[in-house]
Amino acid sequence: MNLCVESTFDCTVDDFRAAFKESEEELRRCASEWQIGVVNDHKVIIMVNVLDMDALETFMDSPKITQWNSDNNCIDVIYSLERIN
Repeated sequence: MNLCVESTFDCTVDDFRAAFKESEEELRRCASEWQIGVVNDHKVIIMVNVLDMDALETFMDSPKITQWNSDNNCIDVIYSLERIN
């Protein structure tokens, strides 16, 4: 399933990327690939191909991620995508 995640946060994009990089190994358990596009200094769009939605939910609800989101006022809006031919 392809998802688009719109993430806004108070930290810098570099801080966001560093935190994301630290979690990539965990993310690999539920997604096959992803790309991050920078919108501005406090917003990114992440395109992700999710293989296991339950594992993604567990990852997103983990204490590490929820604490980081709280510390950085990070809000994720998630959209489901379908390819149109």
